[in-house]
Amino acid sequence: MVPLREVEGRAIPFGAKNVDTDVIIPAHWLKTVTREGLGRGAFETVRAEPGNVFDDPEFASAPILIAGDNFGCGSSREHAAWALGDMGVKAVIAPSFSDIFAGNAFKNGILAVVLPQEQVDRLLEVARTDPISVDLEHQVVTTPFQDRFAFELDPFRKACLMDGLDEIGLTLARDTAINEYERRQARDMPWLAHGTEKAA
Repeated sequence: MVPLREVEGRAIPFGAKNVDTDVIIPAHWLKTVTREGLGRGAFETVRAEPGNVFDDPEFASAPILIAGDNFGCGSSREHAAWALGDMGVKAVIAPSFSDIFAGNAFKNGILAVVLPQEQVDRLLEVARTDPISVDLEHQVVTTPFQDRFAFELDPFRKACLMDGLDEIGLTLARDTAINEYERRQARDMPWLAHGTEKAA
């Protein structure tokens, strides 16, 4: 996972509420065995509408998505986070998220920022014309117009995102302790290493 410290650039001013995972990535895209290419299917039903924000060249490759309340509700499909990541989204800002979606986003290196509705409304306004900055280290979202919105984040998730550690990375970071445990276990309980043999 790539370390995430700051995300800066244009933000897609989506703002829709109660967007479920089937809207983020429709079920017929779930047959893939890879994460690559899922961005093409992201928000497919929304993109079918003329003049939608996702196909506006002004927001091409935007690293931030601004959404409405209860973003990511519905099924637990991790493909929703994969699709956003494949689109290039590194941070999603909304008044609230589905717990499962927020967990999947975190595990895939996407920062889910919770802000009050009035602050999200202000960011939706700014995003139509100007870039936005999300500073993870200082936990603040800023605009070129001196807006400064602080957000809360679980310290463990913050540390993992900033260090680029997913579950595999966290395990590998404990490599020395794991090896020491295995050496100690082999010394103290050698029968475990030999199938069904028992200690004398």
